[in-house]
Amino acid sequence: MSEPKTPTTPAGDTYKGWVFKWTNYIKGYQRRWFVLSNGLLSYYRTQAEMGHTCRGTINLATATITVDDACNFVISNGGAQTYHLKASCEVERQRWITALELAKAKAANMQAESDDSGDDFSSSSPPAAHGQSGAAQNSEVQSALRTLGSKVEDLTTCNDLISKHGSALQRSLTELDSLRLTGEAGDKIRQVTERATLFRITSNAMINACRDFLALAQAHSKRWQKALQAEREQRVRLEETLEQLAKQHNHLERAFRGAAQANASADSKSTAGPGKGEASDEDEDDNEFFDAMEENPEFITVPADPQFHKRSSSNVSGFNSEMCSDDQSLNEEPLAMSQESPSQELVPLKKRRTRIPDKPNYSLNLWSIMKNCIGKELSKIPMPVNFNEPISMLQRLSEDLEYHELLDKAAKCHSSLEQMCYVAAFSVSSYSTTVHRTGKPFNPLLGETYELDRRRESGYRSLCEQVSHHPPAAAHHVISDRGWTLRQEITVASKFRGKYLSIMPLGTIHAIFGKNNHHYTWKKVTTTVHNIIVGKLWIDQSGEIDIVNHTTGDRCHLKFAPYSYFSRDVARKVTGVVMDKDGKAHYVLSGTWDEKMELSRVMQSSRGGENGTEGKQKTVYQTLKAREVWRRNPLPDGAETMYFFTALALTLNESEDGVAPTDSRRRPDQRLMEDGRWEEANTEKQRLEEKQRSVRREREREAASQRTSSQSEDGAHHDSHQAIWFERCEDRITGEHIHIYKGGYWEAKDRGSWEGCPDIF
Repeated sequence: MSEPKTPTTPAGDTYKGWVFKWTNYIKGYQRRWFVLSNGLLSYYRTQAEMGHTCRGTINLATATITVDDACNFVISNGGAQTYHLKASCEVERQRWITALELAKAKAANMQAESDDSGDDFSSSSPPAAHGQSGAAQNSEVQSALRTLGSKVEDLTTCNDLISKHGSALQRSLTELDSLRLTGEAGDKIRQVTERATLFRITSNAMINACRDFLALAQAHSKRWQKALQAEREQRVRLEETLEQLAKQHNHLERAFRGAAQANASADSKSTAGPGKGEASDEDEDDNEFFDAMEENPEFITVPADPQFHKRSSSNVSGFNSEMCSDDQSLNEEPLAMSQESPSQELVPLKKRRTRIPDKPNYSLNLWSIMKNCIGKELSKIPMPVNFNEPISMLQRLSEDLEYHELLDKAAKCHSSLEQMCYVAAFSVSSYSTTVHRTGKPFNPLLGETYELDRRRESGYRSLCEQVSHHPPAAAHHVISDRGWTLRQEITVASKFRGKYLSIMPLGTIHAIFGKNNHHYTWKKVTTTVHNIIVGKLWIDQSGEIDIVNHTTGDRCHLKFAPYSYFSRDVARKVTGVVMDKDGKAHYVLSGTWDEKMELSRVMQSSRGGENGTEGKQKTVYQTLKAREVWRRNPLPDGAETMYFFTALALTLNESEDGVAPTDSRRRPDQRLMEDGRWEEANTEKQRLEEKQRSVRREREREAASQRTSSQSEDGAHHDSHQAIWFERCEDRITGEHIHIYKGGYWEAKDRGSWEGCPDIF
């Protein structure tokens, strides 16, 4: 490795050069090319990367710079970013420290000026249009000119007074001079006269210069305004160009990602998997994409010994037949589904629709809306319907039932471990609808409901109700004639982080099977929406799910691997292990959350050798051949013009007679958006939200007048709103305070009586 070059300062405030940066404990310090410009410190692996790939940037305005020793120094930005750097010598380190401190001071001053200029604007106000901004700035220029003119008038007045008093002073001095005083007194009088004359000339020159400056300012003000407008238009063009470049960059990323996956699938046939050292050179550099080194599986699966496959050779391909023969070869009970004849589906009451109006192509400047929303809760941001899809969050919850047949099969299983496999596949299947669904569902109004009656077609009935507005919470209850019940209360916590949006569903999902009274619970993982500002939106799911059977103690641990540029593994990967109450593994699950899941029966397990990461050991499972347990349904034709809705999603907002007046199908702004009338939908959405706020204020006034505080036992404040079809109680399994269906909805529908429903639309 060649010696680092001395930092250079080619122009202005730009400062660049080679510095050693700490990467990780394996590779230690690595040489990186750093560039300091406009208060930002960025770095690259090489100088050639400056044109296309920045490895990281830190804003010096809020950063702290500390010196460790003769050559080392640390730059930290509030804990979110920390660079441990080392210069080649103490002189070079001092040059960098001097440049960084100077850049930090300038950046802090610029930020303070920017903050001062923005104090008059409310953070909750929508951003002004370009014309309004230009008018405001023109008004500021005119005000400044008027102020300047008044000051010049003040100077003119002073000039007149100076001239008046100066003339009087000169006359007095002339009179003194006419006395023909001799000696020292005469010299003093002549000296004072000369100084008075010089003072009057200088004062006149100053006033004339101020008057000329005012004339020039008035003459050039229009030219300045035109130049300012031209700069503003240039900025808009640059923003549009940046967006186009980001889209092209995203397209190239996707192409590269597809090629990498193809190579990974080819490599997986010849090798056991990528080595850890090949994963990434930068482990902590990118906050948006996760560390590829963490994506190594926690276990390894290998084919079981031939003795376990004695009868496998005669089996036909397919889940049921293979599982049955393999289970019987182990003298264990076969899967219940292998003993059944195909189920007879009931004829549906009506033909469901297969299309909705195509999505209009409306342009919108996303940054103009989102730039003032960074760090806020998504539910508190007033968003136009341009970012929505014509469906509510209650309907999105109902979409979890698209693969309800997995629960139907689980209800018929005799083995709790087999049942756990189906429940785990069901928990993964609910994410398959999100891979292309970048639109935001409508936030339900308080008291809004949604029913999904598929009893004749699929044997289940589903009911959702928005039971809380802040925080937004929806209760969901499903009961099936085929032996299972599903219930959940989901509260969504979300944060906009500038480059991406994190959505964290809070709440527990319960599945209860009546045949054996098995009760399962699990939670949802985090959803991340990337490329919020520029580029093509894409969604990732990451985190871990623990599914617990509270009746038997069986558990399933699922891991959703986050996407990484540097991983050679398949994208959107999900892995899991089904274990009994004693921790013994019985099944291994693997697949992707957007395509399919497979399971393999575990024959033997053993602890492998150290995998090289902090002495951890992987478990090696010997398994039978993997069998498919779930596969995603194909999207309908033309889905790309219909918000990428699935066949079930296309029917969710279909008009239906007999539903409650609070049903999401009756929501006018959502219906207008589905019909393509987005401007009217935005107007209607604002009306509904203001109506909801008015009702809430009235409810709070009534509660205050009655001096009844909606204070819970734990001291937390809650809205006094009472749900219609759900009641709040403590869950005996999890100990959480949740809303559970209290009954009455379907009976009210049969009677056609909805007296207790509020007027929310």
